[in-house]
Amino acid sequence: MADNAARPIAPADGKLGVLCVGLGAVASTFIAGVELARRGLAQPYGSLSQLATIRLGKRTDGRTPLIRDFVPITPLEDIVFGAWDPVPDDAYESCLHCGVFDKHEHIFPIKDFLETIKPMPAVFEQHYVKRLVGTNVKQGKTKRDLAEALRQDIRDFKASSGAARCVIVWCASTEIFIVPGPQHQTLESFEAAMDANDVAIAPSMLYAYAAIMEGVPFANGAPNLSCDIPALEQLARDRKVAIGGKDFKTGQTMLKTVLAPMFKARMLGVAGWYSTNILGNRDGEVLDDPESFKTKEESKLGVLEYILQPQLYPDLYAQMYHKVRINYYPPRGDNKEGWDNIDIFGWAGYPMQIKVDFLCRDSILAAPLVLDLALFFDLGQRAGLSGVQEWLSFYFKSPQTVPGLYPEHDLFIQHTKLKNTLRWMMGEDMITHLGQDYLPPS
Repeated sequence: MADNAARPIAPADGKLGVLCVGLGAVASTFIAGVELARRGLAQPYGSLSQLATIRLGKRTDGRTPLIRDFVPITPLEDIVFGAWDPVPDDAYESCLHCGVFDKHEHIFPIKDFLETIKPMPAVFEQHYVKRLVGTNVKQGKTKRDLAEALRQDIRDFKASSGAARCVIVWCASTEIFIVPGPQHQTLESFEAAMDANDVAIAPSMLYAYAAIMEGVPFANGAPNLSCDIPALEQLARDRKVAIGGKDFKTGQTMLKTVLAPMFKARMLGVAGWYSTNILGNRDGEVLDDPESFKTKEESKLGVLEYILQPQLYPDLYAQMYHKVRINYYPPRGDNKEGWDNIDIFGWAGYPMQIKVDFLCRDSILAAPLVLDLALFFDLGQRAGLSGVQEWLSFYFKSPQTVPGLYPEHDLFIQHTKLKNTLRWMMGEDMITHLGQDYLPPS
């Protein structure tokens, strides 16, 4: 056992309310999956918080508890759900419409539960998500009024559900690309922009602001500018609220953060990386709009540059051509397909190719991330980790960092960082894999 002192962590007493912004494919699949797991009808595959173990001490110690037994996270039985969505469908109707789960095996058996999850009217403006039309939408004279309405929703949900704590996870569509401006720099300028209905203040920022003001952790699962602006980062630190993002790392980008570290580790060059996707769910429809695609493109393109570090290895990566395309193809529904053509070169510059065809299910990969983020953001805040939760970069395409720090994208470094943070919280030695202490004395 390590001599390190464990951090004081408030107990996970009472219910944890998970409020999803958006009740589409990702959120409804997440909610249904948790309920199926609670009833013993499905397993939460893909969730580190539920299935992964964590090594403690030396390899010879034989201590590898489940993460959920090691750190005080909320058990599934104590989670309650709420949501906002501009479409009025309840979780049952959303599951049927999105078509992710088999309705006979996984939707009809929990119909009674899913019908109780009805979305609250959303803060929604079509200017920011041009391919969607909302009818279940809040009205307000100013954006501050809308933010205050969201704050009231949070308070009302806690009262009606009996939740002792809440977490908000953005599971909604990708908003248009917004460049940070003076409106985002300070709390004063941000609130003035809300009062002026400034176009630079997007709905996702209002949700983040409302969450922070209510002391509720906020995780951004989309690539749009949201809680990653100076005004809200400072507000989160001041109010000791956990925030972070952004953009769930699920399909093609998850593979990139596995393959690119391999190329760099072996000093193999990359001449080009062409990526294209087809998907037919609401996310695909939204990304068919060039302004929303620009937001997603920025998120997906940055991964390779940070991992491969062309400024340090110009001969290997400075001339790499990287292209990303996303195409809306309705027949596929939620079953996304991602193709990658990777042109690499090795010894003496001889070229080789790798081709990947990942036929994945977008929401099946995203749902366990929502669960883990909700549980770990709640844990982080109870452990006193306020502000940006960089230790949870493992779950994001564009990890949010403190100002001036470049993001870490390598999946395995992120995984080590996550587990070492859990060890540190609990007063255990962090694992370095040095291994010298196993050698016999010389």
